[in-house]
Amino acid sequence: MDIIEKSLQIQKRIESRTKNLGKGKYGRVLKMARKPNREEYTKTLQITGVGLIIIGAMGFLIFLIWEKLPPLIGDILGL
Repeated sequence: MDIIEKSLQIQKRIESRTKNLGKGKYGRVLKMARKPNREEYTKTLQITGVGLIIIGAMGFLIFLIWEKLPPLIGDILGL
């Protein structure tokens, strides 16, 4: 068997595996999927950035409360 026949067999095997790709439960998603345009990509980046900033700020506030509140309560209670 020469290399051309071998490559054709491999190609047929790959094509037979991918033939039913669009018919499964994810087929609709794959058919509808597309590359976002520049505006959609920019909006997604902005929303993700704002979400990261909000989550980071919440974590920092929790850290500050965790660090400052126990000594403050200790001072108030006279401990």
